[in-house]
Amino acid sequence: MADKLLPFGKEKIVEIIKKYPTPFHIYDENAIRQNARNFLKVFGILQGFRQFFAVKATPNPYILKILKQEGLGVDCSSLAELEMAERMGFKDEEIMFSSNDTPAEEFLKARKLGAIINLDDISHIEYLEKHAGIPDLVCLRYNPGPARKGNGIIGKPEEAKYGLTREQMVEAYRILKKKGAKRFGMHTMVISNELHESYFIETARMMFELAVEVHKKAGIKIEFVNLGGGIGIPYRPEDKPVSYERIAEGVRESYNKIIVGNNLHPLGIFTECGRVITGPYGYLATRVRHVKHIYKDYVGTDASMANLMRPGMYGAYHHITVLGKENAPKNHLYDVTGSLCENNDKFAINRKLPEIAPGDLLVIHDTGAHGFAMGFNYNGKLRSAELLLRHDGSVVKIRRAETISDYFATLDFNGAKKFK
Repeated sequence: MADKLLPFGKEKIVEIIKKYPTPFHIYDENAIRQNARNFLKVFGILQGFRQFFAVKATPNPYILKILKQEGLGVDCSSLAELEMAERMGFKDEEIMFSSNDTPAEEFLKARKLGAIINLDDISHIEYLEKHAGIPDLVCLRYNPGPARKGNGIIGKPEEAKYGLTREQMVEAYRILKKKGAKRFGMHTMVISNELHESYFIETARMMFELAVEVHKKAGIKIEFVNLGGGIGIPYRPEDKPVSYERIAEGVRESYNKIIVGNNLHPLGIFTECGRVITGPYGYLATRVRHVKHIYKDYVGTDASMANLMRPGMYGAYHHITVLGKENAPKNHLYDVTGSLCENNDKFAINRKLPEIAPGDLLVIHDTGAHGFAMGFNYNGKLRSAELLLRHDGSVVKIRRAETISDYFATLDFNGAKKFK
């Protein structure tokens, strides 16, 4: 089995640790840029193609600036993400705003920025009109229900809280048209971390057919279809990366057959991928504190679920490299853990690794999306720093590590002392 490679060796991490102690997430700028360029090049064969990076995957202004320079837009789902996008120079239709259970202030902010607003429910039309007004361009999120299968991360579409039913989609476009909307988009997101190209081609076919139905029943010409994200990455060494080329060719074939065949050309095709853009190019570096031998052997690290919760939350696999022991036999069975007071605080269970000793440095792969972003402060754990590995080998701190002062900043100790 081929092992997963790193853009640095032990010597580089040891050098970095002199200035930035573990744990920390580090991102490979050059790899992110090259991947973004390739993504846009391959999918550029599609009509009016645009990619909106899902900010929730890696919400850091340095990452957003890199992706803006490479020609990507952003997909935002909260007020904070909209604010971050604005500060990094994104504006107007460079921003997709896709939220759910949305407060009025977020709709107002999206309207102010000129973002494409993607409504999650038919009732949100009246709510948007009341609090922010109906913009010229409005998008609707489609939930296909039992017509499609989901996976373990998003779940079954019919049990997901997102989107409108097929019948509601047609009615909602009619309502929007009556209320003065002039341009219309369509969106879906029913899968996450999927490695089979056929799924995305089928999603495109489904959306193109829905665009034809909406045109016939509501007299609406759909301007674009956003196919969502969900393209997976090869977390395991034996996984094969998704072929962008196969997806793009399959989507183009469906477009020509359904959209062109029904005289609805041109219709833009958008995506909002996050994980596949940055995920493989981020790494969590952590040092071993203890090795414990009881009923099993445990490797205790200075990172925890607070730094990477995917394994504990989803049972997700993340590959682990023991720096300096890349070529050593993997003949020891370990659970690799953090110090959180929860037994699911584990990065790996029953993982075969080289023999590990306190002080060893571990690198956990593929944390460039939904890694730091899902962090939390349970048990008083402090979130780590984020670093950027530049093309010339230099390292830039792009987020400092939290301190005890940060953790206590919202608490009122003086008031508590006086409280009776």
